[in-house]
Amino acid sequence: MNVLERLRGREYDKGFSIAPLRKRDLRHGVLGIEATAYPVGWSHNVFVNEIDQMRSGTRHYAVARQDGSIVGYAGVWFAVDEAHVTNVAVDPDSRRQGVARALMLHLAELAIERGCVAWTLEVRVSSHGAQQLYEEFGFESAGVRQRYYDNVEDAIVMWCHDIQGDDYRTRLNTIREVTYDSANE
Repeated sequence: MNVLERLRGREYDKGFSIAPLRKRDLRHGVLGIEATAYPVGWSHNVFVNEIDQMRSGTRHYAVARQDGSIVGYAGVWFAVDEAHVTNVAVDPDSRRQGVARALMLHLAELAIERGCVAWTLEVRVSSHGAQQLYEEFGFESAGVRQRYYDNVEDAIVMWCHDIQGDDYRTRLNTIREVTYDSANE
């Protein structure tokens, strides 16, 4: 994705676009999705702090819009040659429509552009759908963080290595084809 597409947002075949998260997006959908996705979510101030860090290049957050409404968001934190997915959340009415997959593709493209060789994330042990999505992207379980979520629920730590290689590019192309070609059937 080139710089102009990143600033303007990228249109997808499924009728939604992905663009960088802006502070105004917090009031216009992100905080509502956050409240439905997480029992104890991030505050407005935490999001503002993360958005401010986008200027330094250490973070990137994106929103998915459909018919002008925000239907999902995701973020990544860059540390040297690794990327850490901080969150992926989709409005309950828009789940199972390819939004999270498109957001993950967006983050994968950015991580590869930045020269990252691996990326990681934590996922709730109860979130089987999310685990399946991450496995599609090549993530594998590497351990468990006890009581990671709200000091109650464990998190599975997942890693995906060698994202600069041809095999990973082939994986992403396959995901992209399945995601976007199925929209045109």
